[in-house]
Amino acid sequence: MGFGGISLWQLLIILVIVLMIFGTKKLRNMGGDLGTAIKGFKKSVKEEPVDSNVIESASTETSEDSGTDATGTPEEATKQQENT
Repeated sequence: MGFGGISLWQLLIILVIVLMIFGTKKLRNMGGDLGTAIKGFKKSVKEEPVDSNVIESASTETSEDSGTDATGTPEEATKQQENT
């Protein structure tokens, strides 16, 4: 008795039919792609979530570095930087 009432011989017959339909090369490629996908999924699950404070500080730094201030004019931003 095998898995859930399927005997070993039935599993071997199914394996032979699958090999005949897809071929060994295609099955090998599919197995490699599946393994890569599982590794990527496990890696993304193990990574720590990004802190929201880091994202907020990065977005404020880019707006300051762009040369514009709250009004959006580069001239006023330059004047403000000279005053500080």
